[in-house]
Amino acid sequence: MKNNRGKLPFVFVNMAMTADGKIATANRSVHAFGSKRDLAHLYELRATADAVMCGARTVEISESILDNGGEKFRRCRLKHHLAEHPARIVVSGSGSIDPAAKIFQTRFSPIIILTTARASASRLRQLQKLADEVKICGRKEINFRLALEWLRAKWNILRLLGEGGGDLNEALFRADLVDEINLTICPQIFGGKAAPTLAEGVGCKRLAQSKAFKIDWMKPIDGELFTRFSRRK
Repeated sequence: MKNNRGKLPFVFVNMAMTADGKIATANRSVHAFGSKRDLAHLYELRATADAVMCGARTVEISESILDNGGEKFRRCRLKHHLAEHPARIVVSGSGSIDPAAKIFQTRFSPIIILTTARASASRLRQLQKLADEVKICGRKEINFRLALEWLRAKWNILRLLGEGGGDLNEALFRADLVDEINLTICPQIFGGKAAPTLAEGVGCKRLAQSKAFKIDWMKPIDGELFTRFSRRK
């Protein structure tokens, strides 16, 4: 199906990974391992986004509230003519999200939950109490193309930053929706077959199914390698 980019937000992904391609340890106990510079880079990217999107497990494990990063980055957002905080999008195909997650304890910007018809009526009622809007975007799997078109049309989201985890990243790649990847390569080795990588999920079986990107920029800073890739047209 032809990709009608005009109806979609610009989607850029930001992740930190180890030198062996892991984004967390096998037991998920270590998931934040980048430097202070990498954290600042995250907030710099958020300062250009209308919204930030994460999978439910990533939000729960990281205890992230997907905020703007403080006064410095609030000013950056205002310079970009954006709201003081990004809208916050949480993805869960089953609608299984911990209502005690830290993100739901803050109300500084809208929280939007994307789910599917697999979510039970009781879960939907609970989510509707937690979020500003709950959107069913498919029967068994989230149709991210339609979800992103809706986010742009309903919420005026023109730039959408994805912050993982690996299953969400893979779904966006598979749907050919990622325009840019910002990747910080950190000098650690985690190892382990069960340790998650940048893109988990279904994956591709043939080289022809892979998504091609080109390197736009890379720079080593204090032992980490900061890189940016853009999709090949």
